Amino acid sequence: MLKTIVRGTVAIILLATTAGSAVAEEVTRLAGRRGEPVLLVRHEPGPGPSVMFVHGATFPSSLSIAFPIEGRSWMGDLRERGFDVWAFDFAGYGGSGRPAAMANEDSEVFPIGRAADAIDQLERVALHIREVTGRDRVSILAHSWGTLPAGMFAARQPEMVDRLVLFGPVAARSGEASPPPAGGSYLVTTADQWRSFQAGLPRGQPPLISAKLFDSWASAYLATDPASGTRSPPAVLVPAGPQTDIADAWEGRFPYDPGAVRAPTLIVRGEWDAISTDADAAWLIKALSGIPGGARDLKLPRGGHRMHLEENRSVLFDAVANFLAEAFEDDDCRLPGCRHAM
Repeated sequence: MLKTIVRGTVAIILLATTAGSAVAEEVTRLAGRRGEPVLLVRHEPGPGPSVMFVHGATFPSSLSIAFPIEGRSWMGDLRERGFDVWAFDFAGYGGSGRPAAMANEDSEVFPIGRAADAIDQLERVALHIREVTGRDRVSILAHSWGTLPAGMFAARQPEMVDRLVLFGPVAARSGEASPPPAGGSYLVTTADQWRSFQAGLPRGQPPLISAKLFDSWASAYLATDPASGTRSPPAVLVPAGPQTDIADAWEGRFPYDPGAVRAPTLIVRGEWDAISTDADAAWLIKALSGIPGGARDLKLPRGGHRMHLEENRSVLFDAVANFLAEAFEDDDCRLPGCRHAM
């Protein structure tokens, strides 16, 4: 069943599973002020603390935290544990508005969607969550490039962030990075995505996502761009800004001061993650110098950069949920397992 409710500039689409079941997801289209893009926001309501997911460089929330595998998404897993779960699409991805400049193939166009702009979109969603829930703070769970705007937000608005999870984070490096795509946007094919799923795996290691599951994921990925089928091969147009941010970080130009982050922080990554290496984690641990007790680093077995979509994802789900729940163990948080749970 699908029901749409319009509240001012916000259209809320309620998605229910089967007759008589509880509402599992609310999809909101959040309008901004003049010049701000419409943002798609997902919400799976829960009685516990709020958690906001921030996606990475090439695919939106529907292909990430909200993608169901064997009937369960990471978003659903967190909700079933009692959390109040949120996710959104940055402009240029999924169900959010697409900047007109994305269609411009002129190589002189400035890369679209850089972290400095994305942080404003993230803040809009955080303020929306605060308005809906009445809670002053939200925990942030960010993946890959999404850890850059998430870290920037945690540094700029420390009073709004409970806990910070940096999953497969980008760190500063001192080497020379591969050049980012030219222009404001670029095309990503399913073959590109398949190669990304295999990046970092040891020689001889079978894929961590089955061909059948990848085919399903890839079909859904192409469907996020209505024009994907008009291209040969079919491809999704995505903003080029995130890849430019990553290239800058790997050439030593990191976009914010991690020392300004105050929230308890977990760095979590798979052992075969080529984007987030041991050296990257060590740099972040040192740079996150303002966190009482320091940030934590957790390297998980049999995982790559996209462990949340891989065969060993349950290990990641458990580790992140346990970290997020720690801050509320002494509170009346309504989470299963809390000492004062209701």
